Amino acid sequence: MRLESVGKRYGPRQPWVVRSVSLDVLPGRLIRLEGRNGSGKSTLLRVAAGVSLPSTGRVTGRPHTGYVPERFPGGLPFSGRDYLLHLARVHGLRGPGAARAVDEWLDRLGAAGYAGQPLRALSKGMCQKVAIAQALLARPGLLVLDEAWTGLDQAARGELDAAVAERLADGGAVMFVDHEQARLAGRISERWRLDDSGQVTVADGFGDAAGGAGSGFAAETVVVIELSGLESSPAAVLGGLPGVLSLDGAVVRVSSGASDEVLRQVLGWDGVHVTGVRTEPAAQTGQTGQSERGERAAGR
Repeated sequence: MRLESVGKRYGPRQPWVVRSVSLDVLPGRLIRLEGRNGSGKSTLLRVAAGVSLPSTGRVTGRPHTGYVPERFPGGLPFSGRDYLLHLARVHGLRGPGAARAVDEWLDRLGAAGYAGQPLRALSKGMCQKVAIAQALLARPGLLVLDEAWTGLDQAARGELDAAVAERLADGGAVMFVDHEQARLAGRISERWRLDDSGQVTVADGFGDAAGGAGSGFAAETVVVIELSGLESSPAAVLGGLPGVLSLDGAVVRVSSGASDEVLRQVLGWDGVHVTGVRTEPAAQTGQTGQSERGERAAGR
């Protein structure tokens, strides 16, 4: 997808919120938008998602897109499940396939027990789970997340991290804003920074947990992937993949540079599911990873 000289303002005499943005969103890239409050991050996400038209310029090559807004309209007169079935049809899903997708995401996000209730009766956190589910129903090629982790419990945050990893491993792109500076640290491909003039500068993703550039933070972290359904044979294959630092039951620790390929392999195995993805300092893996690598080298 390409943004070509994109600008956005909310009226001919209003100030420019976003100005002269010409950037590519490449497959498999995780892009974090940064900037002060009110700098235009949400506006740029809406334009990228196709929810809002640019005032100038154009967006080309947009794939099928899933979008989680900063504020979900929870007062709608539907049950959570009916709303998702309607959105599944909007996304082009029909019949049993639509129902399966809805049930899968309700279950993964821990919302299945509340899905029959009206949206207006659900808590903010439960409405947020519905908002995330609708964006993921059709496994979009572009996933746009505006503060999507806000209000989620820990298990649902882990599922959203896993969903991001799955979209990237499947060749999709993800754009996101989040107030937590360490969110998805070690996996970010690019940081787009909006300044007060509405223009964007781009830095690579190798910043520290506070968002600084050039610290080598990604090289000092590992990606921890939690799995279910991992039997002895797939586990043996997994342990031999390049970049795998350690394997402890259903928890695998992978160097950050190899994590996408490992996830791609895992997601292709029948019966194996990713239940969580997080990062941790490499020092926590250290001796465990070295010991297991040594044992594999010795043929144990």
